[in-house]
Amino acid sequence: MASKTNDSPAVAGETVQRRVGVPASLVDVGYRVKDVLTYSSAYLVFIAMVEVLTVHVVLSLPLNPAPIVVGLVTFSVYAGDRIADAEVDAISSPERSAFVVRHRRLLSVLTAGAYGIAVAISLTGGPLALAITLLPGGFWILYASEWFPTLGTYFKRLKQILVVNSTIVAAAWAIAVVGLPLAFADAAVTPLAGVVFVYFLVDTFVNTEIPNVRDIAADQADGVSTIPVVLGVRRTRHVLYGLDLWLVAFVGLSLAFGPLTAAVAGAILVGLGYALVLAWFVGRSAVPGRLAIAGEAKHLVVFALLLAFTSGI
Repeated sequence: MASKTNDSPAVAGETVQRRVGVPASLVDVGYRVKDVLTYSSAYLVFIAMVEVLTVHVVLSLPLNPAPIVVGLVTFSVYAGDRIADAEVDAISSPERSAFVVRHRRLLSVLTAGAYGIAVAISLTGGPLALAITLLPGGFWILYASEWFPTLGTYFKRLKQILVVNSTIVAAAWAIAVVGLPLAFADAAVTPLAGVVFVYFLVDTFVNTEIPNVRDIAADQADGVSTIPVVLGVRRTRHVLYGLDLWLVAFVGLSLAFGPLTAAVAGAILVGLGYALVLAWFVGRSAVPGRLAIAGEAKHLVVFALLLAFTSGI
């Protein structure tokens, strides 16, 4: 292909003209914005805020600073994790690793600043809001650091232990996403809040395992035992099917015998249908990075449907 371009100046000229007509500068800006959003984990900030807004709608809570706090914490924790794992990520995500290494100093400053602002805002919500805000960062330290020497010579970090690693991630975010809006609103934990917590807990676990398929080689090199590393891709796909179907049954039972309304259950079930389709592509997609992003983006679908169903559109 390169030789054809070099041997055909007219075609090359036409290509340049088309790019100028687009114009090329906007295309370049678009790619740079895409890189920043995906490689720095900034896109997860928006998705995390939508998750918290979903909790506001489902639990009928007044709007409070929880979405902003969770968004800031999300950026700080995920960007910090990518900084810590930049060398290992070079195996499975070389472009992301190169971006993080190139901007390591700036990202480090931003992660610290983001968490500091989140903590400052959480102080206005009281001790419980502050504790929940600190929780994801504390869990990340336990998850990624060699903090517990009694785990032995093989397991030096909780991140390396099968199922425990993804469960820690899922628990930290489920508590933050559901607990922080309740803390700021000074609202009680209801059965409905419990149902929403279980949904986010299991769903986040699933979304954590999807990118682990792409990261098999890197995780093996780092001694991390994930479901794809231990069970292989095909069985991982079956595990994801099972978890999503369990959630379908859980939501159905919560609608029939519990606190879920038809509007909330309908939005979640459509999202779970979306998740089951994505699970089929696990290990089959030529762009696993996009598949991981698509898994997170499911929450945008659920939130949009929830607004439509509850507003009577």
